Amino acid sequence: MNLLYANETPGALPPSWYAHSAAPFPPQPPLEGEVRADVCVIGGGYTGLSTALHLAERGVRVILLEAHRVGWGASGRNGGQIGVGQRVDPETIARLADEGLARDAFVLGRDAALYVRELVERHAIDCALKPGVMYVNHRARFDAATRAHAEHLAKAYDHDAVYLSPKEVSDRLGAVEVSGGMLEPSGGHLHPLAYARGLARAALAAGATLHEMTEATAIEGTTVQTARGRVLADRVVVACNGYLGKLLPEVAAKVMPINNFVLATEPLGERRAAALIRDDLAVADSRFVVNYYRLSEDRRMLFGGGESYGWIFPRDLKGFVRKRMLAVFPQLADVKVTHAWGGTLAITPTRLPVWGELRPGVFNASGYSGSGVALATMAGAVLAEAIGGDRRRLETMARLPVPAFPGGARLRQPILVAAMLLARMRDAL
Repeated sequence: MNLLYANETPGALPPSWYAHSAAPFPPQPPLEGEVRADVCVIGGGYTGLSTALHLAERGVRVILLEAHRVGWGASGRNGGQIGVGQRVDPETIARLADEGLARDAFVLGRDAALYVRELVERHAIDCALKPGVMYVNHRARFDAATRAHAEHLAKAYDHDAVYLSPKEVSDRLGAVEVSGGMLEPSGGHLHPLAYARGLARAALAAGATLHEMTEATAIEGTTVQTARGRVLADRVVVACNGYLGKLLPEVAAKVMPINNFVLATEPLGERRAAALIRDDLAVADSRFVVNYYRLSEDRRMLFGGGESYGWIFPRDLKGFVRKRMLAVFPQLADVKVTHAWGGTLAITPTRLPVWGELRPGVFNASGYSGSGVALATMAGAVLAEAIGGDRRRLETMARLPVPAFPGGARLRQPILVAAMLLARMRDAL
């Protein structure tokens, strides 16, 4: 089954609040016939758009292919949270690899969060960018480790993370089943589809060519085939994440698509919204199957959570996510859910991304495991650097330990489902 079309109408964005509220982006023509480029980028999400933007700014002839519309995939559907660092903490990376790699990877991930702000300001992208992410524990037994982690980040990396006591969390958050946590002021949140479309406008202005409704069907050397044409390129950047399909089997062995879901409530009003989340922070909890939430610009609750491991989305998305929201915010039982949508992201066994030059002239960046807003944006800058000759930061990311999923193509999904069901039981207990 092709995930590009499993739950979707070709070219149509999901019925999300993001699609309802974002400024429109003019359609870009499909590719027809044979064209030449220095670099062909496959995928119109954050990775692809950022790559196209940074290459075009360097004077590179770049053509981007998107099977639907730019920002159509996870980049236009996610929770909008700008995480700091990698998806896993540097202490874990040090155990998996070494301290030097842990430091370099964390610094790159921290810079990625700051770089999103820089791009938004530089290109005047209207995407409701706000500072601050708060991570909260759903069990008090995690608080001591969170305090130690915050202190380690502050001491070892001069990072702005701050431990929050249970009282400090409850002062900022009207949720139940939360204890202590950690505040990262350098993180933040934004309107993800508006941000993606802003990157697309910036890429066009820099001279990149974008082709929508153009699915890449095969890569032969550095030639990219499509249904109605092909791109003869010197280099190829594959930026498909959860929608990789069969383009790069060596990456697909390490990157698995899973589905995640988000809802938007009706506007709550300023006073009620502030009682739920003070200071307009983005919030994520410590569950293995994470709940994440924040307030929209018009003071809706945007709540994400729940995963499915088959290809097809649940039929009742509003009910599926609302149940999780009410477990955290029971006071929203009387509030109408106006939008609910799903999307496909990509996880790896270690939750670390897969970046690198996989074949001569063929580059990839994917597997963000839920931390793609900042890291995928930075991937574009790093890939452009590498294509321009400076491979240092790409080589840092390529060293991150990411094995293939056990079981191969046939068994990796049932093995993952069993592991995730066990994790959900642990969350519940």
